[in-house]
Amino acid sequence: MKKQVQHTIKDIAATLGLSISTVSRALNDHPHISQSTKQRVREAVEKLDYRHNALAASLRNSRSNMIGLIAPRITMYFQSTVITAIQHKLHEYGYNLMVCQSNDSPAIEKELVGVMYASRVDGLIVSSTLYTEDFSHFDIFNRANIPLVFYDRVPHNYPAHKIQGDDYQGGYQTTRHLLEQGARKIAYITGPLSCKLYRDRYEGYQEALREFDMTPDESLMFCHELNKKNAQLTCKALFAEGGLPDAVFAGNDTTAVAVVQCAKAKGISVPQQLKVTGYSNDSRTEIIEPPITSVEQFPYEVGVQAATLMLELLEQKTNHSQNHISLITPIELVIRRSSRL
Repeated sequence: MKKQVQHTIKDIAATLGLSISTVSRALNDHPHISQSTKQRVREAVEKLDYRHNALAASLRNSRSNMIGLIAPRITMYFQSTVITAIQHKLHEYGYNLMVCQSNDSPAIEKELVGVMYASRVDGLIVSSTLYTEDFSHFDIFNRANIPLVFYDRVPHNYPAHKIQGDDYQGGYQTTRHLLEQGARKIAYITGPLSCKLYRDRYEGYQEALREFDMTPDESLMFCHELNKKNAQLTCKALFAEGGLPDAVFAGNDTTAVAVVQCAKAKGISVPQQLKVTGYSNDSRTEIIEPPITSVEQFPYEVGVQAATLMLELLEQKTNHSQNHISLITPIELVIRRSSRL
């Protein structure tokens, strides 16, 4: 099979009798190049099937116009919405987004950091895994003075630019709401406490209990990855003969939906016998019966802030590993019938 010829910008210049610099400016819509010349260049590009070599351009300009992003799982409602916002914002300023997922594996996350660095990304945005405790694999970006921004799942002791939700308030307001509705036996289902956001929510939960002169009931605390299978196993233990909590604070909406479904299957009335709250306020919380109380995290705004911070860092000429910025984004408890009589 005959190998397809890859035409270059030099070929376009030769075909049109123009200089390479003029063709380059026309391709970049430079204001000093006439519209007629730009049109001639566009027609030649189409005729010769020219494709811009982004890698070669990045080597010349020391810029790839590519931002890397590592997320735990892109199928999560919160993550997918954040990523969409980041991509939209970066695109406004001529940057593309390279997205990878760690699948909540620290080993994969470490590998992806190396891949992003080798791909010459201009900056890296990260939501870390549930289990990442050693963040030293990100040092390569700090040493190279490449902007690094963490969001949502941010490191606790690792110095970095961070954008995180007000998870303490999310835990506090949700627990206080359940207590104000008369709940006293509150089951608490959380993600692994190795992750900072779950520790922050747990601290808010504890503070609300203290205000009502209560302490956490360890027998009603379940700590595991927040997926449907684990939620069903937890419900089996919760709804066993001989005991029933009067409320469940679920660490995400997947878990909250599973709790409501399991309660219905057991003939347990929500909210009359069991009040249920979730976290993230994804679309399922409004369409299930009864609609589920949940914590709105404003993921689109989180994404806009993450992208905006990255763009600001890219414009700075200073050392990005110093004077770290830490932003707290607000939450809102959205109260629905699952927790209110």
